[in-house]
Amino acid sequence: MYEKIQTPAYILEEDKLRKNCELLAYVGEKSGAKILLALKGFAFSGAMKIVGEYLQGCTCSGLWEAQFAKEYMDKEIHTYSPAFKDDEIETIASLSHHIVFNSLYQFEKYKNICTKNSLGLRCNLEFSLAPKELYNPCGRYSRLGIRAKDLIDANLRDIEGLHFHALCEESAEALEQVLKVFENNFSSWIKNMKWVNFGGGHHITKKGYNVQKLIDLCKKFSDKYGVKVYLEPGEAIGWQTGVLVASVIDLIENEKKIAILDTSSEAHMPDTIIMPYTSEVQNARILSTRDSENISSLEKDEIAYLLTGNTCLAGDVMGEYAFKKELKRGDKVVFLDQIHYSIVKNTTFNGIRLPNLIFLDQNKNFKTIRKFTYEDYAKRN
Repeated sequence: MYEKIQTPAYILEEDKLRKNCELLAYVGEKSGAKILLALKGFAFSGAMKIVGEYLQGCTCSGLWEAQFAKEYMDKEIHTYSPAFKDDEIETIASLSHHIVFNSLYQFEKYKNICTKNSLGLRCNLEFSLAPKELYNPCGRYSRLGIRAKDLIDANLRDIEGLHFHALCEESAEALEQVLKVFENNFSSWIKNMKWVNFGGGHHITKKGYNVQKLIDLCKKFSDKYGVKVYLEPGEAIGWQTGVLVASVIDLIENEKKIAILDTSSEAHMPDTIIMPYTSEVQNARILSTRDSENISSLEKDEIAYLLTGNTCLAGDVMGEYAFKKELKRGDKVVFLDQIHYSIVKNTTFNGIRLPNLIFLDQNKNFKTIRKFTYEDYAKRN
């Protein structure tokens, strides 16, 4: 299927994207919540119009994402930043419907510029179920959001909504726990709001997610307080919708068989280093990760290869995998589920080529959305 693809390349599959969006649209219809695409997790320009067929708009983290949302979807635009800048806020205000401030200082500073926007504040619940501290927005010393005790006696007359984000790849049951803390800490302000944004981190499209519980939680909260509820998943839109295809450039041996690919964990799959996690590979089985030896044993008919990147970073290693047949130079290696939180984080470290962006439509036709060149590297250096 991928033999003629120039690598490296991300390939987004329309059928899988639509399936995710249909489920999210169903949640919105049954719960009454508005569901927005968080661009920080998924921003594939060639698919934005499709996402816009199902969802109400985008949540953005600043000026460029707001401009991207306007250009490629042009629906509701909600913008939050840990700190807005003087030379960007007027443009952000002109593009956005909702603007969420991270501090009372920024709210007071910019509220007169944002008179046509629905304004909100981000809340720090001081409670989170994020699986790793790096991804915990409510951890100790967090800069993200305002604690309940810091809102006491604040003048929130111009504030119409509250926003919180306390999940990372979590379940509806986790949201239920977070909502209890949110209500306990912020109930005196919630009742005066027009809307509440439950943030992202909802793993709605993952197999086994309790969709009905999410619907019930949203409806119950909305009815209780008379507010519009927003959800802003990013990863759930791109979850298992596509792959990263690489080619074997060279094969060497140093105690183990090592395949050097034309991609990079550092530049193209950064969460495999940051999180860390190990990507599944098509027609292969994980034997060990970057950090753990011997997750599984090699079977008699298998051949083990360390899959590695083509940069000078010594740790540019994806993991060790068992293949049923010997790898050859030029063979394709397909990393699964690589559309979310990958493209948005890519770099040209070491001058490595950015993967092309390819769209596989419902008729199984490949369409190149972006083909990156040397000029793309040169312009950012």
